[in-house]
Amino acid sequence: ENPLNQNTPDNLAYVIYTSGSTGKPKGTLLTHHNLMRLFAATDDWFAFNEKDVWTLFHSFAFDFSVWEIFGALLHGGRLVIVAREVTRSPEDFHALLVEQQVTVLNQTPSAFKQLMRVACDSSLPMPLQKVIFGGEALDVASLTPWFERFGDQTPQLINMYGITETTVHVTYRPITLADTHNPVSPIGEAIPDLSWYVLDADFNPVAQGCSGELHIGHAGLARGYHNRAALTAERFVPDPFSSDGSRLYRTGDLARYRSA
Repeated sequence: ENPLNQNTPDNLAYVIYTSGSTGKPKGTLLTHHNLMRLFAATDDWFAFNEKDVWTLFHSFAFDFSVWEIFGALLHGGRLVIVAREVTRSPEDFHALLVEQQVTVLNQTPSAFKQLMRVACDSSLPMPLQKVIFGGEALDVASLTPWFERFGDQTPQLINMYGITETTVHVTYRPITLADTHNPVSPIGEAIPDLSWYVLDADFNPVAQGCSGELHIGHAGLARGYHNRAALTAERFVPDPFSSDGSRLYRTGDLARYRSA
């Protein structure tokens, strides 16, 4: 007899350890609710479905894999597990994408740069519909050869800024050929159930065009760090713009609002 499922949305779904710039690993606590709302909040943008074929390219120690695994499973799609040696060979990986008819590809910009070289030289058609970047800052100008070969509509290239502590992704920005003339990495708009603020050291909003620390709030925030109460209090701070006990996550990343 199967045991009763007594899980609730607030139960932990996973713990991922990251070291960041400190070199000392910290376990980030993410709940089932965090994960489920990520896909619900982005559904209008992506409309993933059972016809999609995904790859599990990344290690399960990297939270990009959470997006890959559950993006396929929650929508009834197919997940192709990529062998480690194939992830290290852009030629073999390109062949796998063609053979398995992959439609949704998630890549760090540095990994995609190697794949792009092979794909642009190949005559084999790829059925890709979406290429989603994460994990690193995107040098948009480096995508020029891809756009010259494949255009900027199909597949659609999307940049998503995100942090483990905010459940994989925070922002969404489709990338086009026009963006290749932009010297900065555009991160776009926040996922609808998240908020973000660019603040100074005293938690005041900075003026448009000025740099400040990016803070993230609302639905995607982790519970905190496992057995690291002091660090949790340092990085997950009270939201000065809310009276309901909400928190903000201090990313440590500098950002600015552009005028256009």
